[in-house]
Amino acid sequence: MKELAAGKLIVKKSQFYAHLYDIDNEHNLQEILSLHRHRYKKANHHCYALNFTLQNQTEQQFSADGEVGRPGRILLQLLEHHALNHHVIVVSRIFGGIKLGVGGVQRAFKNAAESVINLNKQK
Repeated sequence: MKELAAGKLIVKKSQFYAHLYDIDNEHNLQEILSLHRHRYKKANHHCYALNFTLQNQTEQQFSADGEVGRPGRILLQLLEHHALNHHVIVVSRIFGGIKLGVGGVQRAFKNAAESVINLNKQK
C-alpha cells in the first residue's frame, strides 16, 4: 500500500480530507480505514471506494459511512472513470456546523476526490 496523493477541501466550514492509495490487494482497505479513523478522530464520516482488478477479476467496494448523497458510489465512479484499478480513495469529513444538503455533500466529496486524483496525475 502506498499513498499517492492527499488534499483538503473546505466547504462551508466542513473539512474534507481526501487520500488516494495504490494497493497491493483488497485487504489493504481495513488498514487504510483504521489509519483514517485514527488520523481524523473528529471526522463524522469516512467514505471510501475500492477498485481492484487482478487477472480479469474485479473487486469493488464502497461505503458512504452514514453520509447523505451516496458519496461512496460517487468515489467508485471516479476511480472507474480515471481507470484506477488498484486503488482506494478515502474522504474523511469533519462537520463544520452548516448542513450542505444532498447535492452539496455529493459535490464536496466529488471535488475533494477529483483534486487528489488530478494531483496524482501531475506527478
